[in-house]
Amino acid sequence: MKKTLLLTQALVASALVVHCAPKTEPVPPEPAPAVPVEEATPAEEPKGESASSQPSAEEQERAEALKRLEADRARMKQENAIELARWTPELRAEAKAAADKSYGSGRAALQAVLKAKFRKPGNSERDTQRHPLETLEFFGLQPTSTVLEYGPGEGWYTELLAPALAKKGSLLVTNTDPKGPASERNTFYGERVQLVLERSPELFGKVQTVVFDPKAPQLGLEGKVDLALVIRGLHGMVNSGTLDAWLREIHVALKPGGTLGIVQHRARPDAVAEVSSKQGYLPEAWVIAKIEAAGFSLAKKSEINANPKDTKDYPDGVWTLPPSLRLGEVARDKYTAIGESDRMTLKFVKK
Repeated sequence: MKKTLLLTQALVASALVVHCAPKTEPVPPEPAPAVPVEEATPAEEPKGESASSQPSAEEQERAEALKRLEADRARMKQENAIELARWTPELRAEAKAAADKSYGSGRAALQAVLKAKFRKPGNSERDTQRHPLETLEFFGLQPTSTVLEYGPGEGWYTELLAPALAKKGSLLVTNTDPKGPASERNTFYGERVQLVLERSPELFGKVQTVVFDPKAPQLGLEGKVDLALVIRGLHGMVNSGTLDAWLREIHVALKPGGTLGIVQHRARPDAVAEVSSKQGYLPEAWVIAKIEAAGFSLAKKSEINANPKDTKDYPDGVWTLPPSLRLGEVARDKYTAIGESDRMTLKFVKK
């Protein structure tokens, strides 16, 4: 009985200890290191819906112009490679003989060169519409002349003038910098002229290049030139806002009594020059007034290069007509039948 009582007392005491012990809060487990959560990326807006992502009209125009320039440059290089392959030793010998020959007159020089085999294929086909013999004779070309050719382009007139002047005269051609920024069309023009001149040292070796700044042309040729030629290029001066600067530079470059020869696509008489120039045309009376105001006198006019079939109202301006035929196969027969543009041919003399 005594043992039972003692055991009961012990159990009661133990229960009291457990019941009265301070309660211990459970320790929560240490949280795991935080993992950075990427912010949700908003869904990409469809092209054309975001004003900030769409190029401006100016940027689009610039991109399209650059694309056209790259295509033109690629075509130019391809055509130059084909032309270089055509220059056989026999052709080079013919060119050298033409450039080394002394001619008695401008007419004799041109008659010899016009029938030469070294002329670029297709160029002679334009003779019946461009009348180079009659045109250059009208301007007074002589084998002894110092001639300035503005904007030789692909060298249509240059291949005639270079051999005619190589022996006793000299030929200077204007050009933009062929080493300028590749993204500028003026650089392309410079490259094109350079390729033409490098094609045949026998033919073009004595041609002098006058590099100019298109925005502020300066020639540095005071009193050195007998004859300056601007053939189908006056509208470009108007479009670039440099006509007055060019006329001033040409006037300074010419010797007293020197000649300025103009061949220019002729607009309708009532055309506004600054508008028609964008289509390649200029009104004749306006041209005469501008050039005379720059210190020249109109010596005479010619209708050598007139074309009454030219209606001067084409989708792509004068470049709709041959030789450009910019519309491709669209109405090609119609525009070929019209032929090259109606052109004024004007001879001015430096006062």
